[in-house]
Amino acid sequence: MTGWMTATKSAAGKRLAIGRAAICAGVFALAIPLPATAQTDRRLDRIEQEISALQRAVFPGGDERFFEPEIRPEAQPTQNATPQVGASALTGVLTRLDAIEAQLARLTAATEVNENALATLEMRIINLEGRAATTAPAPTRPANSGSQATGVIPVPGDDDTVEVAVADTPPPPPAASSPSEARIAAVQAIAKPATGDAGDDEYVYGFRLWDAGFYPEAQQQLSLFLEQYPNHPRVTYGRNLLGRAFLDAGEPRAAATHFFQNYQSDNQSARAPDSLLYLAESMIALGDTNRACIALAEFGDTYPALAIGRLQSMYDGLNGRVDCN
Repeated sequence: MTGWMTATKSAAGKRLAIGRAAICAGVFALAIPLPATAQTDRRLDRIEQEISALQRAVFPGGDERFFEPEIRPEAQPTQNATPQVGASALTGVLTRLDAIEAQLARLTAATEVNENALATLEMRIINLEGRAATTAPAPTRPANSGSQATGVIPVPGDDDTVEVAVADTPPPPPAASSPSEARIAAVQAIAKPATGDAGDDEYVYGFRLWDAGFYPEAQQQLSLFLEQYPNHPRVTYGRNLLGRAFLDAGEPRAAATHFFQNYQSDNQSARAPDSLLYLAESMIALGDTNRACIALAEFGDTYPALAIGRLQSMYDGLNGRVDCN
């Protein structure tokens, strides 16, 4: 907006400069006597000053109550009673100069008013934007929105890979009410072993909680075991059992995370084959038949001996629940 105003002022100055040149040419062509020519030059010089003033940025607050104007109208000279040589031509020139001065005065006043109005409006917009920025609420994540990550299961003997999408972190469980006194007593009745192997004791205690059907308590205990003993030989058992604690609690998406992590971290570990089958079961529970079939096919290719051995019944049962043709 300011650029437009500046361009407008510049264009007006150019037009006035052209008008001044034309006026000067006319005056010299009429061969006006010296006194009239000097008066005309003075008024033309004044017009030059006004044009220069318009080309500069109008000072703020151009109210005459507070700032002295750059240009003040000059008192009209007294006309001599005696006609001079070329008086009629000079009268025409002076009349045109009067009209130009009047136009410049109006333009100056209108420019100052517009400039002050624009400055006030800009300041109000800046203040409004500042208040809006300070009062805008911070974005929040929706509740219970677990992020998704894509895990890759390599297929032996194939250059391609298949992807199994599992939650990067399980969504936070809904707020639960305080457990009853009977439940607290039942949990406390489950003994924690003390064999001298602290890591193994933590895992076995989690297993006992899961076996008794206290799934939230088992989840907490097994998570504690995995955090405190990340290199314990029971880690593969702990991850697999933690996934089962979520799956048995009706949370297949959170369960799939732990099953996939257990298989991906070391597919030759003791419970990696179990986790792959439980991953397929989690996908079936989520209604994702395609990924369930991928997991089952991966199990058959990676663990052919277990497919007809220890895990045959579970493998056959899951294959019977989905159509992977």
